[in-house]
Amino acid sequence: MHGKVERSQAEKEALAEEAWQRALDYELEFGCCPQCVLSVVQELLGGVSDELVKASHGLSGGGALEGKGACGALTGGLIALSTRTGRDRDKLHKGRGMKNFQIGRELAEAFEKEFGGFTCEDLQQAFTGRTYDMWKPEEYKAFSDARGPKCAIATAWVTKWVVRRLLETE
Repeated sequence: MHGKVERSQAEKEALAEEAWQRALDYELEFGCCPQCVLSVVQELLGGVSDELVKASHGLSGGGALEGKGACGALTGGLIALSTRTGRDRDKLHKGRGMKNFQIGRELAEAFEKEFGGFTCEDLQQAFTGRTYDMWKPEEYKAFSDARGPKCAIATAWVTKWVVRRLLETE
């Protein structure tokens, strides 16, 4: 769904709340935070292809479950924003596309303020008091048990923020 869509403020807020709930449910049931963010944006607003959802899979857990990179939910949110405000392939020669970076920065700064960090390991530390090697099954299980719904809440928070922002651009 691209272009001008007339929605009331109440309709926009209802969509943002729906985004929060769906993303929470998806992360709790399926995992893979960037895919959950992108799937919900796809369902509620469109503009996200199945291929993009698939391509985001490797970004989970700070990138390939390594923990060192940005939180997968945050990464999924940045991708979702970029589907609307990012630089098109045929415009690579037209500059950096700073508007998209500014919107992404707003998300990243709000995320860091809300969750106390930016990387998957930052959130692991904030949520559980330590970091984990998610490639070791016993560590992955320990993280899963210790974090409870906290990653799902972060995923829901990002998705709601992104949906609100994308609704502003309609």
